[in-house]
Amino acid sequence: MVERRSVIVVCDGLRTDFLKPEWTPNLCRLMSKGCRFAAHKSVFPSTTRTTSASIATGCYPAGHGLQGNTIALDEGNGLVPLSAGAPDFRDRLRSATGKTLNVPTLAERLEKHGESIVFSNVSPGAAYFQDPDGFGYVYHRSGSFGPGLIPINSDDALTVTHDAEGDFLMTTRFIEEVLKERKPALSVLWQCEPDHSQHGSALGSPKHLEAIAAADANVGRVANAISALDCNDDEVLLLICSDHGHETIGNIIDLEGALIEAGFKASRNSRECVVASQGLSAFIYLSKEAMSELQGILEWLSSVKGVGEIYTGDELIHLGQSKDGPLAIAIDGAKLDTINEYGVVGESDAFLDRFSTKTIPGVGQHGGLGPNEQNPFLIAIGGGVKPSSVHMQPTAAVDLAPTVLRHLEQSFHGMDGVPLPFR
Repeated sequence: MVERRSVIVVCDGLRTDFLKPEWTPNLCRLMSKGCRFAAHKSVFPSTTRTTSASIATGCYPAGHGLQGNTIALDEGNGLVPLSAGAPDFRDRLRSATGKTLNVPTLAERLEKHGESIVFSNVSPGAAYFQDPDGFGYVYHRSGSFGPGLIPINSDDALTVTHDAEGDFLMTTRFIEEVLKERKPALSVLWQCEPDHSQHGSALGSPKHLEAIAAADANVGRVANAISALDCNDDEVLLLICSDHGHETIGNIIDLEGALIEAGFKASRNSRECVVASQGLSAFIYLSKEAMSELQGILEWLSSVKGVGEIYTGDELIHLGQSKDGPLAIAIDGAKLDTINEYGVVGESDAFLDRFSTKTIPGVGQHGGLGPNEQNPFLIAIGGGVKPSSVHMQPTAAVDLAPTVLRHLEQSFHGMDGVPLPFR
């Protein structure tokens, strides 16, 4: 009997048009070996924490409940903005709502069917929402956990730096320990690069290209290790992807300050109207009492410089969000086809983020609906995939989980996504 396994490798923030033979020789080689999904999309917002939950559950944010990189949460004294990337966010969310995600993760579904192991070097929140309730193993530099959320201490914890060197060391351990020895049904390797470097440097710059090359090299090492395993081509399904792309930041919009000046918000710390920046998009949350201001805010927003498309009500549903609750408005930053000094196209205005110092004009950012940030890549190899093929129909991040479960011969009932078509 064949022991089926699924492996997911994520190059955080690597948009599709950066896959070039001179920049990503390993990824280009692997594209020709497997199936490339040419119309692959992220979710909205195109942020790592939200997309991580979508990859783990096969559901859009309306289904799994993690609306963005930052959200407004009522912990008993009104709405407050919180970063979903903080190490303690998972526990604060559970304390405030009685749960973490609304639907099962792959880790929960596979608890009794071969186990799951996640190695991640992105933000703690993005890592932990692969398996927030501890059904498998999650290894992260801010804290590693086994089943039951039992901390993994001492030499078994993941102690790496948040950069390309940390990704390299994490990949080395992933190959030796997870792929070769422990052999779980599902293993996930989530690199921080090139996203980490893109947030601090211009897209296409030498530093950015170094980060892309480092991530590409790690993918090649993983693929080579899988090829060397004593198994047939159909046994291991390898999914290689990114979670989102990047655009260049144009102007910075202080939406919170503008709402205060317009009289819709009392102060930076008031709780009737809360702004949650997603980078190149933003959410406005309103308390029940402040919902009467919704129409006035919508009319006012159309005059704010840097604001692009505005969504509310049923329009939120079409974006994969829920219209029920305090999330009242989603705003995309204005987009341009500007080409930066390194020849990279795509610019978007961004929203000031109280939790991040990475929002700087001229460097990379994501979180909105721009064509480049919504342009991640996806490659599938093994598991019955037709070699050297290209699939042109739309696919999305939510399709990875049902694909994994189909390969492992488990039910994917209740997911928004559908298994990827391999032939």
